[in-house]
Amino acid sequence: MNYEILAKNCSFKEAREIIRKNSTEKYEVPPGFKLLEKALIGIPPLIVGVANEKLVYAYTKPCHGTFVVVVEDPEGVDHVRRNGKPVQ
Repeated sequence: MNYEILAKNCSFKEAREIIRKNSTEKYEVPPGFKLLEKALIGIPPLIVGVANEKLVYAYTKPCHGTFVVVVEDPEGVDHVRRNGKPVQ
């Protein structure tokens, strides 16, 4: 899997701001929304971004913290565009 880590051990609020700054499209999704077969967890609103046809989102790994990652996943981008709520 092709990915990049933009931030490590950040708060959900910090993650939202990083996602907003690094995305051209932003979508609100509910907790439990699945990307790459993993449910997203966090404090709403959960924001998933799209930049250069890549996903930008917060991934929380229990006992390891919250990371903001950029992942190349064309199917995931389509899934977010179809099911997420666009936000400014």
